[in-house]
Amino acid sequence: MLTFIGLGLYDERSITVEGRDALRDADRAYVEFYTSKLLGATVDDLERHHDVDIEVLERADVEQHPERVLDAAETESVAFCTAGDTMIATTHTDLRLRAHDRGIDTRVVHGVTAETAAASLTGLQNYRFGKATTLPFEYAHAGSDVPNSVLDTIQENRDRGLHTLVFLDIKVGDDTAGADVRDGDEYMTASHAADRLATHHPDRVAVVVARAGSPDPLVHADTLTNLAEADFGDPLHLLVVPGDCHLLEADALEALADAPRDKLDVV
Repeated sequence: MLTFIGLGLYDERSITVEGRDALRDADRAYVEFYTSKLLGATVDDLERHHDVDIEVLERADVEQHPERVLDAAETESVAFCTAGDTMIATTHTDLRLRAHDRGIDTRVVHGVTAETAAASLTGLQNYRFGKATTLPFEYAHAGSDVPNSVLDTIQENRDRGLHTLVFLDIKVGDDTAGADVRDGDEYMTASHAADRLATHHPDRVAVVVARAGSPDPLVHADTLTNLAEADFGDPLHLLVVPGDCHLLEADALEALADAPRDKLDVV
């Protein structure tokens, strides 16, 4: 059995009860933190809290050489963990299909994800979000400008009156080597992202969501130009670019995120 477990958003306690039980019952546990990370807990914290040994996998271990996970799952109960929800944004469908091809039973235990947290914290209605996008670091896409795919996604959603969730790039461990050598983990800040987007749409309103799932989440809305000048503290950050706002959504952004109401598109 190969069980995919979402660890939730912040620390060792963010996992669901079902996920906690599945992790503790596993014969072997793996985790990857290159797609996202728990900023409120280390691997040692997870091991102590759940009384399990957890092996950290790099990107190549999962995407290029998954044999150790699959071989173990043929004879043992294996837990494969990620931050957030294991199949939302940090998708590992390829690994699940490889297990399926080898006759290994699979199971998915969901966790809280940034997609639902963004809607919950901002007050924007979840069903009014369109396609999400990810803003990569400049060195990760061989250019200093915002990729056209990001700008097109935001504009296409706005043309339909929909909100856009913009994930901000992270580089962990050996993924940090881009055009130059970078030491340590790297997390794009909302101010950096806003600065880049503001070169295209300086007066457009966006909403920063920082540290979702932590005891001190931050939600703040303003024009991209103003957001670019602010400091939103520790990661993880993401941006939401609102489309057309229902009256209740506008009320929520104004009350919960200090949004400039006169700059929102209220319908």
